[in-house]
Amino acid sequence: MHRTLDDIRRDGLDALRKRLGRAGMIRFLQQFETGAGDYATERHVWVDTTPLDAFKKRRTPRRSKR
Repeated sequence: MHRTLDDIRRDGLDALRKRLGRAGMIRFLQQFETGAGDYATERHVWVDTTPLDAFKKRRTPRRSKR
């Protein structure tokens, strides 16, 4: 039996939904989103223009050892 790519995609999404539920299927598929833009370049622009004090203020305090 010859199956089209659309058939395979539909069956795959159905199997994911049945196994993981709708929310789980969406979370799984989001792992493969390619996104847009150039993260590395954008990050360098952001880091290079942000004062060091701003990073220190956003830092989460370390938890003390017990």
